[in-house]
Amino acid sequence: MNKDHFYLAKLRDYYANTGVFPPYSGIAKLIGMRSKGGVSAMVKRLANAGYLDVTSDRRIKPQKSFFERELFDYVQAGLPQSANDTLAEPYSIDEYLINTPSRTFLLTIKGDSMIDAGLMPGDVVIVKKGAPAKVGNIIVAIVDGEYTVKYLEARDGQYYLRPANKAYPEIYARDHLEIFGLVVGSFRKY
Repeated sequence: MNKDHFYLAKLRDYYANTGVFPPYSGIAKLIGMRSKGGVSAMVKRLANAGYLDVTSDRRIKPQKSFFERELFDYVQAGLPQSANDTLAEPYSIDEYLINTPSRTFLLTIKGDSMIDAGLMPGDVVIVKKGAPAKVGNIIVAIVDGEYTVKYLEARDGQYYLRPANKAYPEIYARDHLEIFGLVVGSFRKY
C-alpha cells in the first residue's frame, strides 16, 4: 500500500465515524504528519486522483471515488485454493445496487418467513419502488393494507405471495394486492 492509500484509508475511517473531515491540523495529527504543507500536498494528490474535493474556503469534501472500495479477484467457497489478490477496478456498492436513488428504499427484515431465500431477521433489503416485477421475483407487497416481503407467484390467473419457509402459508389477498417494490439486493452485518 503506498502512502496515499494509507492516508486515504485513515480519512475514510475518520469520515465513516464522524461524517465530516477534520481541519488540516487534525488531518496532520490523524495521519502522523508534522507539516501543514505536507497535508496540503497530500490532499491535492487525493483531489487530483478523484477522491477528494477542496471548496473555495479550503474545506475538504468527498468525491464519488472516495466511497469506492477495492474489489479483489475472488475467494473460493468450496475447497481451499491459493489466494488470488489481483486488484480489479474500484467498486462502488451504491452504483452496483442502486441505479435510481429516488426510488430506492432500504427495509429491515423482521421475521423468518424468507429464510430459505437467504433473507434472515435483521437483514436489510434494497427495494426499488415501481420496478416491474415478474412471477418468481422477491417483492415487497401490500396485501389487504399490510406490508410483507415474499415471492410473487401466480396460479390460475391469480397472483399470490409465497414465503420461503415451509412453516408459513401462501398468502392470497382478500381485497387488494399491490406491489410496493422489487427486492434488488440485500446485506447483513455479522
